[in-house]
Amino acid sequence: MRSLDDTLAALEDELRSVETALAQPDVAADLTRLRDLSRRHKELAEINAAWVALKSVREDLATAREMFTESSGDDREQWREEVTAAETRLPGLEEALETLLLPRDPNEGRNVILEIRGAEGGEEANLFAGDLAEMYRRYAALRGWKLEVVEERESDHGGLDEATYLIKGDDAWTRLAHEAGVHRVQRVPVTEAKGRVHTSSATVSVLPEAEEVDVAIDPNELKIDVYRSSGPGGQSVNTTDSAVRITHLPTGIVVSMQDEKSQIQNRAKALIVLRSRLLKAAQDAQANELGDLKRSQLGGGGRSEKIRTYNFKENRVTDHRINLTNYTLDAVLAGDLDPYIDALLADQRTRQLAESDGR
Repeated sequence: MRSLDDTLAALEDELRSVETALAQPDVAADLTRLRDLSRRHKELAEINAAWVALKSVREDLATAREMFTESSGDDREQWREEVTAAETRLPGLEEALETLLLPRDPNEGRNVILEIRGAEGGEEANLFAGDLAEMYRRYAALRGWKLEVVEERESDHGGLDEATYLIKGDDAWTRLAHEAGVHRVQRVPVTEAKGRVHTSSATVSVLPEAEEVDVAIDPNELKIDVYRSSGPGGQSVNTTDSAVRITHLPTGIVVSMQDEKSQIQNRAKALIVLRSRLLKAAQDAQANELGDLKRSQLGGGGRSEKIRTYNFKENRVTDHRINLTNYTLDAVLAGDLDPYIDALLADQRTRQLAESDGR
């Protein structure tokens, strides 16, 4: 069985090989290979840097222990402090390296297509979908990501029937992937005269943005329909047929877009979403996850399938996957999602490490 040192030595050799390949003139002309090599170089460079740091501290610790044994008086006390400092740093460096050696998510580093829809609860669900959209807008701003509106379709009373955003950031996928699922809200709707708490839900779908080199789409496999855009209540908001509906015939995936006044712009945005859905579908198929593109993320949209509950009366947010509850609803809706996302990532890492140890 290969030792950790042998594995890291092999990865260091691979890093040098990737650096050599990236320097070749023909790689720059091959966008797919350039992208793949660049991503692998980043992964290997992070691992190598962590390994170098760990080796350095181990060497410092060995030296400090040796000098502590051979010293006396004030010198001995100084070397004792050096030993303690190195021993304190060591676990964190080992943990960081261990994490970097875990299997990487193939979508790490990608931008995100975030889709939000009202589910159960009628107009209250649409209003909550609007609240979630604003929450993710604020979170993106706090993280320094760029958020682009692909489409927003308002509901009759100012909520959102559905919204689609493109979020650009190096760690956008890593930090948003766990947001996919059914989000449940418990509050008194503005239309409730007796002050009774209602339960509604909205669904969030998170897709990796696919580049053109990831998914080849045959134009002959697309059915493209154009129609007139409509707003809340069905009223026309455009006098031209600018809305676009694209159906991918082999898979049956349908994407509609009407946010822009230009048919060309709506078509371009629809293709971005279609590529991302096809990429996710292909990844699901490779992982033997049967079913529709979003079924594993969203279920049927029912309240009982919730991943998180937002209770306004108690100012409470509960993530049911990790049994985490905080009474900070106001802060969460203002974009303070990191306490939940960090906990979800830590839980994922713990499970991965357990699986790795069990092999």
